[in-house]
Amino acid sequence: MNVLVINCGSSSLKYQLINSDSEEVLAKGLCERIGIDGRLVYQKEGLDKEITEAPMPTHKEAIQMVLDALVNPKTGAVKSLAEIDAVGHRVVHGGEKFSDSVVITEEVIAQVEECNDLAPLHNPANIIGIRACQALMPNVPMVGVFDTAFHSTMPPKAYTFAIPYEYYTDYKIRKYGFHGTSHLFVSQEAAKVLGKTPEEVKIITCHIGNGGSCAAVEYGKCIDTSMGLTPIDGLVMGTRCGDIDPSVVTYLMSKLNVSADEVLNILNKKSGLLGISGVSNDCRLVEGAAAEGNERADLAMKMFVRRVKGYVGNYLAQLNGADALVFTAGIGENDPTVRADICEGLTNLGFKIDPEKNKARETVISADDSPIKILLIPTNEELVIARDTARIVSETK
Repeated sequence: MNVLVINCGSSSLKYQLINSDSEEVLAKGLCERIGIDGRLVYQKEGLDKEITEAPMPTHKEAIQMVLDALVNPKTGAVKSLAEIDAVGHRVVHGGEKFSDSVVITEEVIAQVEECNDLAPLHNPANIIGIRACQALMPNVPMVGVFDTAFHSTMPPKAYTFAIPYEYYTDYKIRKYGFHGTSHLFVSQEAAKVLGKTPEEVKIITCHIGNGGSCAAVEYGKCIDTSMGLTPIDGLVMGTRCGDIDPSVVTYLMSKLNVSADEVLNILNKKSGLLGISGVSNDCRLVEGAAAEGNERADLAMKMFVRRVKGYVGNYLAQLNGADALVFTAGIGENDPTVRADICEGLTNLGFKIDPEKNKARETVISADDSPIKILLIPTNEELVIARDTARIVSETK
């Protein structure tokens, strides 16, 4: 089955065409600056990237350009659109309504829209992508794959906030968690590396990128994760503050004479590594500035590492031991210094990193005598979406 995977943002769109049987990527790319001037990046497997500058007033035009590229007689990945069997859409927030991927219907779209307040930057854009694909491929099944679904196995003691309980029953205010497709994928891959099934192991996963989260995965099921009601909670991120005293919001409202939404914008887009360092939200640039003696950049990196380390210790306690610690995503996969700094001082807890394996980016980067394995596993959220889409479509035939 050929599955077109769509990850739609407000002004961008990432895509991959994946054969779910062989799990081969047939083509991939992205559309940028949608609604501004438009730029398509397309790459068929085995060929160089093609870049096309063209107007993309809406996502519909962007997806049309993607489809045209996929069937291009010279560089297309398929001969006709009839070879695309299904479309899998990343949907960030499914609330409590979705604990698994689903075939997209009007009822499903309405339920996703009800979660828009919980992910205002993501869900509306996801729906725009769904609508555009429906218009252009009306007879192709569409499947929604939710970032929150993997975390739906968290017990009430993990997802309930210590505020009046009626706010949960009335407004569904609780921890949901995100990056679920990534935590699912790398925890399953970690089990393979250990030579076991997911149901036999306890894994701590660290998805560390511009956005980041950790998760405690016990015997294949998530029991806790660091993001909360929204993706702002938990780790120090590129521009997000992570864990913070809630009274900071009202205090800033008073001091700055601004609205709650304006403070949330500060905490979402102007905080984290960027806010502390004053340099950038890019970890590489902040690390570079710290190495050159920038004290704020150095502080930012130390806070960044300390927060991850705290969650690793938290989840080790909750799991009552672990079989592996996994690093993934942009920083987790590509920054040996951050990995080493996180593991530093955790030897007594069972984490002992091997400096050479870490620098060489081997899959197992722990020392041979480390009681808990430390693994480096590149994430593949698109493959999870393709697998789930193929499964759901097959089940509904």
